[in-house]
Amino acid sequence: MPQLQLQDYSSLIHLEGDFVPSLLLTNAEKIVDEIISQLLIEPNAPKDVEIPDNYQGKRNLLRALLNIREAKPLNADILNKINALLQTELKEKGIVEVEKLDSVAKQFPNNPYRQSNKFSLWQGDITQLNANAIVNAANKHMLGCYQPLHACIDNAIHSAAGPQLRDDCDIIMSAQKELEETGKAKITSAYNLPANFVLHTVGPIVPKGTELTKEQRDELTSSYISCLELANKIDKIKTVAFCAISTGVFGFPKPEAAHIAVSTVNQWLESQPNHFEKIIFNVFSEGDFNEYAKVFTS
Repeated sequence: MPQLQLQDYSSLIHLEGDFVPSLLLTNAEKIVDEIISQLLIEPNAPKDVEIPDNYQGKRNLLRALLNIREAKPLNADILNKINALLQTELKEKGIVEVEKLDSVAKQFPNNPYRQSNKFSLWQGDITQLNANAIVNAANKHMLGCYQPLHACIDNAIHSAAGPQLRDDCDIIMSAQKELEETGKAKITSAYNLPANFVLHTVGPIVPKGTELTKEQRDELTSSYISCLELANKIDKIKTVAFCAISTGVFGFPKPEAAHIAVSTVNQWLESQPNHFEKIIFNVFSEGDFNEYAKVFTS
C-alpha cells in the first residue's frame, strides 16, 4: 500500500478538531501518584517497579512509563489527569511567542537569503514555541521514542504533547500498513503543546564514520519540502518551527544540515505560493546555533 496522503487520514484523527486544555493542577504530586498507580495496573505494565520517594523521581518514572506504553486509548479519568499535569507544567516553563522573535533579517542584516525577513533563528526548547506547527524528527515507525527518558526530540515532543499524540500516529500507521519513507511527512494535532500541529518527518540516517552521500542530502532536502508542502495545505498554519532534522542520533553532519535547511526553505518560499508568515529554525545547543549563524553570515 502506498504512503498515505493528508486526505487519507485527516478524518481518522479528527485533525481539524480543537483540543480543549484541561484545568491546571493545585497538587501535582498527588496526581502523579494517582497516574502512576493506574498505569502500573494496566495489562503489560512493567512489574516490580520501585516508586521513588521524591517528586522529580516520580515524575521521571511517569514519563518513562508513558514512553514505553504501547499506543492504546486511556480511560477518560487518567487521560484528564495527564493532560492537566502537562498543562500545568507548560504554564510553569512558559510559552515562547514566535511573533515576538526577531527575524534573521534583523539578527544577521547582511545575510544572502531573500526570505530572511520570514526567518527566525531561536535557541531553546521547541515544546515551548507557540508556532502553528512544529516539526518532529521521527523514525520510520512514526510512533515516538520508546526508550525511557531518551534525550531525543521525538521523545521530548511526545512527552510534552501527551499520549494522544502516539495514538494518532498509530492510527495513521495502522491505516498505512507500511513504514514511513525517508523524506516524507505526516501531520497530527499537537494536544498539550502550545503549537496547534506537529509535522512528523523521517530524515536520513548517516552512520558514524561514513561519507555523506548525494542520496542522503536529497532525502534531507525532501524532509523540509514535505513539511512545507503539507503545512501549506492547512490554511491556519502560518508559522512553522523546524528542528534540526537528522542531526541528533541520526548523525547527519550539522554544518551541511544547517545549509540544506536554510537554502531549501528559502528556495521553496521563493518558488511556491504560500501563506507562511514566519519560519523558525529551532536549535537546542549553542553549537547548533553557531552552525546556523555561519550559514547566515557566509
